[in-house]
Amino acid sequence: MNFLRNLWNDHSGASAAEYALILAIVGTGIALAAVGLGESISTAMNEASNCIKSPPTSSTGTANC
Repeated sequence: MNFLRNLWNDHSGASAAEYALILAIVGTGIALAAVGLGESISTAMNEASNCIKSPPTSSTGTANC
């Protein structure tokens, strides 16, 4: 019976749960940032590839090249 009473009064697990929640929030933020950054890099690389494949013919060509 003392074991159950001690287990019921033990609040040290709350810290671990809080750390796990913080870790989940930070991890989600990092994952979302990585996805957004990956899309931006992919777009930039595709634009650069298109400029290399078919460069503009005049100085007033596409502004991205």
